[in-house]
Amino acid sequence: MAERSGAVAILQALRPQQWVKNLLLLVPILLDHALGNPDVVRRGLIAFVAFCLAASGGYVVNDLTDVAADRYHPVKRGRPFASGALSPSVGLGLAAVLIVAAITIGLLLLPGDFTRLLLSYVVISIAYSVGLKRIAVLDVLLLAALYTLRVLAGVSASGVRFSTWLLAFAMFLFLSLAFLKRHAELRGMAFDEVASQRRRGYLAGDVPWLSTMGSASGYLAVLVLALYLNSEDVVRLYRKPTVLFLLCPLLLFWISRMWLKAHRGLIDEDPIVASARDASSYVVAVLVAVVLVAAL
Repeated sequence: MAERSGAVAILQALRPQQWVKNLLLLVPILLDHALGNPDVVRRGLIAFVAFCLAASGGYVVNDLTDVAADRYHPVKRGRPFASGALSPSVGLGLAAVLIVAAITIGLLLLPGDFTRLLLSYVVISIAYSVGLKRIAVLDVLLLAALYTLRVLAGVSASGVRFSTWLLAFAMFLFLSLAFLKRHAELRGMAFDEVASQRRRGYLAGDVPWLSTMGSASGYLAVLVLALYLNSEDVVRLYRKPTVLFLLCPLLLFWISRMWLKAHRGLIDEDPIVASARDASSYVVAVLVAVVLVAAL
């Protein structure tokens, strides 16, 4: 029974529900119409596994640095290290094994550029956990960078074409999601202004500012998408590029809905995980797929 509870605690520490973020590595393959290429897809899936291991290692480091604060949080106090289900020594060993395994996969099975991006992700993730997450504004920029690195790593691993349009779109969209994450956390800590400033560098009164900055970033992402749809790149990839403009209202709806839910206090976790649990996200995803197919 003790072994089983220990295994469950280790699984919780890995946060497998967060692995959905690493599907971003497959987005460049989809957008480059390379899903029919088995070798490209295989490398993309290997990269996905490597990032899942690296991300879990980063989550373990983050939880270890937050043990003291998490014990006073109404939800996070149930995490394995904060609750005492796992010891810090076990956590350090687990994080090391996960990160080394991820880097080994990159070195042995994927291009060198991918491994460098993976190392950048690990370094930024650990630096963020150790202290940079307490510096207001820099913290959301780093969160957005961690999302964007996944997309760039997907390009590097799979060998599909790199698009500066995709990079610009990703930067603004993920900045919006980073602000959304911080917005949700700050609302959850509004009862303790001192704790919120100590953990994240923000005050309870910053919630409206976070909402403004985050929604603006999301709408800028849609603007970048609209500009991209007028570029020559789209003409080369799609026979009916004008159909793609339907993507803009779909994305506007999804971003606005996520921020409305945040305003109502209905998002209390990572926004990507929250969107994966929202039925409307799947409806939007299906409609996006329909639009992409119709434009081919």
